[in-house]
Amino acid sequence: MTNKKQPPAKNPAEAPAGRAPNPFLNAELYARMRDYTERDAAFSKELKAIGESGAGKRSTDARMAPSLAVLRAVVKKGLPLWTMFDRIVDGVESGLWEPWLTAFGFELRGVNYAKTGERNARLALDISLGSKAHTAFANAGVGNWRSLVVEDCAQVQIDKPTEKAPAKAHAIFFLDAPAP
Repeated sequence: MTNKKQPPAKNPAEAPAGRAPNPFLNAELYARMRDYTERDAAFSKELKAIGESGAGKRSTDARMAPSLAVLRAVVKKGLPLWTMFDRIVDGVESGLWEPWLTAFGFELRGVNYAKTGERNARLALDISLGSKAHTAFANAGVGNWRSLVVEDCAQVQIDKPTEKAPAKAHAIFFLDAPAP
């Protein structure tokens, strides 16, 4: 037995509440940081902040998410992204969905291909360093687009880098037919 007092156990009330703030949501801070930091290091810092704060879940439907407005207006393969989303919801031209989405940096992770009912599509937007979406956001002057997208998405998936593969990160959105 010892005569030393044991430290008090931590109360659950002392646990951090809510999400950690992401400093890269501030466009001015992001621009200043980019002036003094290399591209890879800036990406690593932003990805770490994204991982700590997690998904914001503000607008999980890819058709409505404000952060995706720039992408929805871009035309690739003859169609804007918003038209592709509408076609997915309508259930037409299902064989073309994946190639269309790939041109924008999206991956179709799951979808209901049935002719009737909700699509329940799960879309993963690549937010990695070499993302195809980067060009559209850069042309629109949105440097901190990754942090903005993560505020709207339903889930964030980050795969740590290995010796052979770079870090991979995806923002998960959903695409469901509107309720009748």
